[in-house]
Amino acid sequence: MNSFSYLRPGDVTSALQHIRTPGAKFIGGGSNLLDLMKGGIEQPVMLIDISHLPLSEISAQPGGGIRIGALARNSDVAAHPLVRRNYPLLAQALLAGASPQLRNMATVGGNLMQRTRCGYFYDTAFDACNKRLPGSGCAALAGRNRNHAIFGASEQCIAVNPSDMNVALTALDAVINVQGSHGRRSIAIADFHRLPGETPQHETNLAADEMILSVDLPPVPFDEYVYYLKVRDRASYAFALVSVAAALDLHLGRVTDVRIVMGGVAHKPWRATAAEAVLRGKILSATAVADAARVAIDGAQAYGQNDYKIELAQSAVERALLHAGDLS
Repeated sequence: MNSFSYLRPGDVTSALQHIRTPGAKFIGGGSNLLDLMKGGIEQPVMLIDISHLPLSEISAQPGGGIRIGALARNSDVAAHPLVRRNYPLLAQALLAGASPQLRNMATVGGNLMQRTRCGYFYDTAFDACNKRLPGSGCAALAGRNRNHAIFGASEQCIAVNPSDMNVALTALDAVINVQGSHGRRSIAIADFHRLPGETPQHETNLAADEMILSVDLPPVPFDEYVYYLKVRDRASYAFALVSVAAALDLHLGRVTDVRIVMGGVAHKPWRATAAEAVLRGKILSATAVADAARVAIDGAQAYGQNDYKIELAQSAVERALLHAGDLS
């Protein structure tokens, strides 16, 4: 680990001034950044500790919905009465992630910025990682790719976003509020994370001088018929092979609205809009769910060791929807 300076600014304005220093990084919970530093993947020259800033409040909004501060701990968000009552899908996803100890440290903002767990990205002995060394190639294309993407990948990168929280936030139409040198702006969750394309080193649309302040969840009709399914190699402390956030709004058995978002399958949470269209307006049934699950994997492409993910994703979507609709 290289040497670095450490700052603890007194407010957001001061923190934003310091982040303009080349090589500076924000640190909140540090549950991902410290691992990256130990492995030599991240080598900041300055750590800006923002963990004490007043950005951890969870509050109801005047027009409905809630605002979650960027420094709110994952465990606090999952346990909050407003989240448990109105956004149980988010609580389920958060509780599926990591371990209780890590959830007590990890922040919402840090989770949004969580980096891939691709083995080639984490192992600096491999030079071929476009995410770590742009232009060096992607060793996973013809290498160990069991955990890698089946949607939205490119010849430059087939890594996946590892976050459970991001999958649920996408299903709930979250909006991320940020501040930088050009003022404040809001970014829809669907536009926050990027597909790899030609520049996999750029994982989000957050500017280098911007800080996440909070996440807004609008009032949505997904407070009852929801289910977060995480399929993984072991039941504790493992990242998803495939995950599904399924949310249904039902009226007299008919699907009036639906969200289907997959995790562990792409560089960003993957919303299956075509599968949603299959269900929307239909009477919910096992047949309709099976039809939607088949459509959900349209366009999937595997790379050898992850071929199994296509069938697994279809089965996971079907299972999650059946659970969400109380049909299981």
